[in-house]
Amino acid sequence: MSIHRSYFSKNNTIQYRSFTNTGRAPYTELYFGSANDVLSSPGYSRFIFDLDLTELISKINSNIISTACTNFNGITHKLKMTNTSSFDERYLNTEMSNGRLRATSFDLELHRIPKTSGQTGEPQNWDEGVGSDFYYVKNTTNYSNGLLTPIALPEDKSYSQRPSNWYQPNTLSGWSVNGIYSLTSNTVNYTGLTLVDTQHFQFGNEDIEFDMTDEINSILTGGTTGSTGWIVSFPPQLENMTGLTENYSVAFFTRHTQTFYEPYLETTYNDLISDDRNNFSEKKVNKLYLYSYINGDFQNLDTPPVVSIMNSSNQFVSFSGATELNSCLKTKGVYEVTVPEISGVTTPCTFYDVWRDISYNNISLPDEVNTLIIKPYKSFFNISYNSREPELFGFDFYGIKQDEKILNTDIRKVGIVIKKAYTTQEVLSDISAYYRVYVREGTTEVQVQDWTSINKTPNEYYFIFDTKDKIPNEYFIDMKVYSSGQVDTYKNTLSFQIVNKK
Repeated sequence: MSIHRSYFSKNNTIQYRSFTNTGRAPYTELYFGSANDVLSSPGYSRFIFDLDLTELISKINSNIISTACTNFNGITHKLKMTNTSSFDERYLNTEMSNGRLRATSFDLELHRIPKTSGQTGEPQNWDEGVGSDFYYVKNTTNYSNGLLTPIALPEDKSYSQRPSNWYQPNTLSGWSVNGIYSLTSNTVNYTGLTLVDTQHFQFGNEDIEFDMTDEINSILTGGTTGSTGWIVSFPPQLENMTGLTENYSVAFFTRHTQTFYEPYLETTYNDLISDDRNNFSEKKVNKLYLYSYINGDFQNLDTPPVVSIMNSSNQFVSFSGATELNSCLKTKGVYEVTVPEISGVTTPCTFYDVWRDISYNNISLPDEVNTLIIKPYKSFFNISYNSREPELFGFDFYGIKQDEKILNTDIRKVGIVIKKAYTTQEVLSDISAYYRVYVREGTTEVQVQDWTSINKTPNEYYFIFDTKDKIPNEYFIDMKVYSSGQVDTYKNTLSFQIVNKK
C-alpha cells in the first residue's frame, strides 16, 4: 500500500450574515451560538475549501496508481485536518483566546458545494480572498441579505470584505443562496445537498477524518463534474439553535498555517508487490510479476501479457479448463498474475512461466520464459520440539543516504537490505517487514505514513518515496519485523531532509 497527499488549492471561513473574509487565516474557527456581528443567536460559520487533484490525476493517467488489478475499489480517500487543540488536553473545557467556549459532543458534516440550482446548473466558482481577521476592529452589525458596497476600513490590513464571504463567491456575483445553502429556502435547501460524510466529536479535540472515497472516485471516473469544492459545517440543529448567550467553537489548521499541520486529502492505493517466485509452493495461490524497463525506468506495455504455466515436459498446466491466465497492471511497468493452486506434482520440481503477447509501441516482442521452482507445501513450516529463538535484524538502505538533503521534486526508489543482526554476510530473503514515515515536533512524532508493507521481488526489498507531495521537513523512517511471534520495531533506521527547490 502507498499513499498520495493532495493539498487545498483554496479555503475560506464564511460567517452568518457577514461580509468578513478570512481566506488567509492560519486556522478556521467553526462556531455556533451568539456572535459579535448579530444581536442574538443564531450565529455560526462554515468552512469551504477546494482540492488540487492535478498530481493525483497525473499518477492515475500514468498508471503509477493503477486500477487494473483492483478497479477503484482499491483506492480510498480521507480528508485530514488537524485540530488546533489536539496537542494538549488542558485546552479541553476551556475558553478560546477570543472568549468562545470549546465545543464538545457535536457532529460536523461535509457537503459538496452545490451548483447554481442545487445538483444541476452552473458551477459556483469562488475566490479565496485576502482577509485574515474574523472581526473588524470596530464591530458592526450587518442585517442586509443582499450585496452591499464595502464600508471604509481603518488601518487594519488583516481584515477584508473582499469575496468570498457569506454573500459573494467573487466580486461580480453572489451565491445562488446566501451562505451557499439555506436551512429554509426552497431553491438550494439543506436537504438537497450532497452529504459526503458525517463525523462525531466526543471531546472536541479530535482531528477531522472525513471519508471522501466515493466522492473523489466519482470525480476521477467522470461521474461527478463541475465540482468547485466542499463545505464543512455543523448540522442544522446546531446552526438553528436559539436563545444562547454564549458561543461554542472548534478550530482546525488551514492551508495557510505556518506549521507542519497543513490539511490534505490522503489517497491510499494498493501497489504492493509480493512476488512468490522464490517461495512458490504447491497447494496455495501464488503471485508472479513481470517488470518492464527501458533504460532503467518502468514503462507500460501496450496491453497486459497473458501467462501460461508449463511443466518440465513442455506441457501447459490447465486451470479450470484454461491454459492462459490474464495478468493486470499493478503499477507503472509492473504486471501481476495470480496463479491458482498447483497440486498433484512431485516437489520440488521445475516449471516455467511463459509471458505472451508482449508488445511496446505496437511492436511485438518475444515471449518471456522464466524458471519456476515449485516447493512442497511443508516448506513453509518449521515444526520441531524446540521453540525458535526470535531474531534481531539490521538494515542497509540505498536510494536515500543517511541525513541526505533531497529536493521536493524527487521520486526515490529506496532499497532495503535486511540482514541478521551482528553479521555482515547473512542476508535474509523472506521476511515480513514494514516501514513507517514520520516527522518530529519536539518530543511528538507526527505520522506521515502508517506501517506499510515493503515491496518484495525475487532480488530485493524496496519502497517508492515521492517527495513532491511532502512538506519540507526532516523525515524519519522506522522498521518493523515479525519473527517467531515477536514484533520488533527499529527506531530511526533512516533520516533525511526534504528541502524546497528555488
